[in-house]
Amino acid sequence: MPAKPLTSAQIRAARALIRWSAEDLARDTALGVTTIRRAELRANETSLTAANDLAVRRALEAAGVEFIDAAVGGDGPGVRLKRETPKGR
Repeated sequence: MPAKPLTSAQIRAARALIRWSAEDLARDTALGVTTIRRAELRANETSLTAANDLAVRRALEAAGVEFIDAAVGGDGPGVRLKRETPKGR
């Protein structure tokens, strides 16, 4: 099942968790800074194409972010840092 599109709040929160600027994310995804900032300005859904959404997701996940989908009848979507797995496992 494909991942749900990221929300603007998830992208902002993910960047904050790993202390990346919009410029850092743009550089890592090969997207323009304007594209990143425009996506983050939306109230909920971003203006990203499916390909750009995937590029942002992959870059942030590679940097240690885990995206959390909205729970049924519960909290909305969110982000957290991935748990580190012990070495040797």
